[in-house]
Amino acid sequence: MNKSELIEKIHETSGLSKSDAESALNAFIDAVLGAVANGDKVTLPGFGVFGPKSNSARTARNPRTGEMIQVPASKSAKFTVGAKFKAQVAGS
Repeated sequence: MNKSELIEKIHETSGLSKSDAESALNAFIDAVLGAVANGDKVTLPGFGVFGPKSNSARTARNPRTGEMIQVPASKSAKFTVGAKFKAQVAGS
């Protein structure tokens, strides 16, 4: 399912117009992005948790040359699936 299909599904199930459904989805995405970028977690019970993840600096090997290189510390995003979501997927 892509974004336009998700907007259509929200439109069908919520009774919102397509433009309102798109605005609601965009507002949700912006809120999650902003919170995670600021280091906060977004918890949706039964669905999952969006949160930041810190990767520490490390030494790695370049597979092409075999040379050891330093990989700097970085930040990324992580999603942890909720129990209800996991159970529904496993049951289908």
